[in-house]
Amino acid sequence: MNRTIAHFDLDTFFVSCERRLDSRLEGKAVIVGGTGDRGVVSAASYECRTYGVHSGMPMKLAKQLCPQAIVIRGNAGIYTKFSKEVTEIIQSEVPVLEKASVDEFYVDLTGMDRFFGCYSFATELRTKIMRETGLPISFGLSPNKTVSKVATGEAKPNNQLRIAAGTEKEFLAPLSIKKIPMVGEKTYRTFCNLGVREVSVVQQMPVEMMSSVFGKNGRIIWQRCQGIDHTPIIQYHERKSISSERTYGKDTTDITKLKTTLTAMSENLAFQLRRGGKLTSTITVKVRYSDFQTYSKQLKIPYTSADHHLIPKVLALFEKLYNRRLLIRLVGVRYSALTTGTYQIKLFDDPKRTVNLYKAMDDIRIKYGDRSIMRAATMGEGARTIGNQGNPFNGQPPIVLAHRHQ
Repeated sequence: MNRTIAHFDLDTFFVSCERRLDSRLEGKAVIVGGTGDRGVVSAASYECRTYGVHSGMPMKLAKQLCPQAIVIRGNAGIYTKFSKEVTEIIQSEVPVLEKASVDEFYVDLTGMDRFFGCYSFATELRTKIMRETGLPISFGLSPNKTVSKVATGEAKPNNQLRIAAGTEKEFLAPLSIKKIPMVGEKTYRTFCNLGVREVSVVQQMPVEMMSSVFGKNGRIIWQRCQGIDHTPIIQYHERKSISSERTYGKDTTDITKLKTTLTAMSENLAFQLRRGGKLTSTITVKVRYSDFQTYSKQLKIPYTSADHHLIPKVLALFEKLYNRRLLIRLVGVRYSALTTGTYQIKLFDDPKRTVNLYKAMDDIRIKYGDRSIMRAATMGEGARTIGNQGNPFNGQPPIVLAHRHQ
């Protein structure tokens, strides 16, 4: 039986999320990413791409190429929420789902032609996602993951494409070799040095030549260029960690700024845990110095999702880690070894009013946004800022909470 694999990809996902929050961004050039000159583009609208802007590009260059673009720092919590909405819709409709990234999904529809017609089913699923989430999405349908992913890229923006069994090689032949998964910038430059730019040329090359140039990956790339890919769908399981990082616009040794950043990240990640019904038992803190040397420390703790238990441990790990007294470029926090559960009261430590306080705070955040209410310790230089684009208070300051568990 021939396999039938659909690849769904949300179009310019971060930009689409921002447009769902603010319809005034529709049709305008929008860039999501780090807002400082040392920041990186996370997503760019198609209006920006015509000027050469793309993800992974330094923000400074992106602004030069498209000076009229609206630049938004973005909100990972909001994007995670929208991604979860799409995931739940797909999960409810298909037998096997692989979530490749926050905005990318593989679906195994093998055998469903007998009952529904795979292309018709995928079309209806795409329509349902757009109707219920308001987010544009494209898909490619073929007998394997590689061809389906490439087909999605050719279908974009906001469209769909089916590649019938037996026509995979013909479909790939005229395309740039850069469109084959596994062919990154370095591999593409090697192909260019060989005078190879189109898939059709690789299709005619002996597989031994590919192996001699690219090693074991050469055979895999050659097979994918022929439209051959037996990679199975890896069934989706919930994530086992959650993390946040901050790269400073200017390297710093300001201990107040560093601790403010770590506290803000710890608080926000704890909220993400509670919103997802998760508990963590492992904390990791990362520090990257100006010479790009990176260090981390990890600590096992009892399962929790409470700010006032997590924040002191994050700061204590940082104190142990920060011993070089050099300028710091990046700090990060990760909670891992997650399990399903809800915050439990510690009999002698946590009065009931603390639990009620968390519930009230989380209700406000869910309704009005992650940063609508925060600890006083997370205010000031070093904390992440968000613009009015994602602020439901329309420019009004957030609620600031000061209490004894800061």
